[in-house]
Amino acid sequence: MNKQLLSILVCPVTKAPLEYDAEHQELICRASGLAYPIRDGIPVMLEREARVLSAEERQPGGAGARA
Repeated sequence: MNKQLLSILVCPVTKAPLEYDAEHQELICRASGLAYPIRDGIPVMLEREARVLSAEERQPGGAGARA
């Protein structure tokens, strides 16, 4: 994930910053509890396409998050 792109993207629901999860190819928003998929290198920033995070994943430093 391009760090410059990551620095300007925010969650479309909360406008909170996102964290890159390289293992799952997702952008994580702990504030909204959503994980946005990255498909073919393109972040899909649609709420209806996002996965709901587990309680563990919502915690800072939660499962799977990578900076």
